[in-house]
Formats: sequence, C-alpha cells, structure tokens
Amino acid sequence: MIRRYVNLSVAYALLGMAGGVFYREYTKFSGYAGQTSLCFMHAHYLVLGMAMFLLLALLEKAFAFSGEKHVRPAVIVYQAGLNVTELGFLLRGLAQVNSVALSRGMDAAISGIAGLGHIAMGVSLVLLLLAVRRQAA
Repeated sequence: MIRRYVNLSVAYALLGMAGGVFYREYTKFSGYAGQTSLCFMHAHYLVLGMAMFLLLALLEKAFAFSGEKHVRPAVIVYQAGLNVTELGFLLRGLAQVNSVALSRGMDAAISGIAGLGHIAMGVSLVLLLLAVRRQAA
C-alpha cells in the first residue's frame, strides 16, 4: 500500500504542475491579467494530493492502518472529492478568463460542485485519521 500512496503522490504532483502551467499559459494566451480560480488548481493538487499521499505513505509505514475495512473506500472518496473540487476551480476559472457572465444558477452550481468535493474530502480525511488513530493506540 505504501507504493500505491507514493504512486498517487507522484500522479498528483504531475497534475499540480500541469495545473500551474495551464493556468500560466492559458491566461497569458487569453490576455487575461486578473486573479482567477485557475491558480488554486496548482496548490490544491500539490498540497491536498501530493503532500497528502506522501503523508499517508509515511503513516502507513509507521502504523500499517490500510488493512482496516474503511480505508480503501475513504481513499477513493477522497480522490473523487479532490478531483470534483478541482473541476469546480477549472469551470469557474475558465468562465473568469473567458469573461463568461454566469447566471445565478450556474454560479451556484459551480460552487455546489466545489462544495461537494470539499465535503467528500473532509469526511474521508476524518475516516483516515480515525483509522490511523486506532492503529497507533
């Protein structure tokens, strides 16, 4: 399982770097100079993806918590939540760069998408921390 966490960490590092390059190049190509939600993709993938799975690899080495029955589903839901959150950033950022006037409904829908992703990550994080705590005791 340690190898899987490290591989996920590498994948999210690559996604984080790709998100940063996309943000920089897309805004430059579009002639957009303001603040956009696209800039958050880079940091979220690096911290909540790469760093999180590196931390899980270290915790797995120390406590061997991944054998618990709720860990695998929690990791899957965490990843789904992270990527849904990133989708919200991407949609909002593209609308900002392209000067798309969002209706109230569409604006709420994008916020809702990002919110659901954050909720999924939060619940999964708590489940993972509880699994670590049980093994550390």
